[in-house]
Amino acid sequence: MSGFSLSSEPFTLQRDCEAVMVPVGETVTLPAGQIGYITQALGGSFTVYVEGNLFRVAGKDADALGKDPPAPLELAADASDEDVEKLVWSQLRTCFDPEIPVNVVDLGLVYDVSLDHDDSDARRVYVKMTLTAPGCGMGDILVDDVRTKIELIPTVAEADVDLVFDPPWNQSMMSDAARLETGML
Repeated sequence: MSGFSLSSEPFTLQRDCEAVMVPVGETVTLPAGQIGYITQALGGSFTVYVEGNLFRVAGKDADALGKDPPAPLELAADASDEDVEKLVWSQLRTCFDPEIPVNVVDLGLVYDVSLDHDDSDARRVYVKMTLTAPGCGMGDILVDDVRTKIELIPTVAEADVDLVFDPPWNQSMMSDAARLETGML
């Protein structure tokens, strides 16, 4: 892919670390002492290159790479639904395809966000999103990343992510910044 370059910061794992193989989505454990390179560090997660393969390491395991984990989210006690929705969109912008250094919002993968309240007045968030390709092996991983990051928001009890393929995604759905970043402008 032209239009951007990957960094390659060397690392040695400080401890055993769970990782997801890219693009197949299989979870593996990388052993302490494993040497590799961080190729992408965006949105609080890391894409690493180890022995010819790419893996995604979650932000909660940043310490294994010698990095700081992301800071916890803060929200005012009297936050409105509008405040929460802004934070949802902000969290969505921290979700990245491990192979493309552009967030899911700028890629045009998020079709809709809405929220409501359950019987105990806790917030539930609904996200309708798609993938760049229906057979993407990282689809479940991206959906889980979106759900997990939204559920980190204080007052959000549940996030429901609906993966849809209608309308099918195409490059025209990308923001101008995303097209520029990927060399597709």
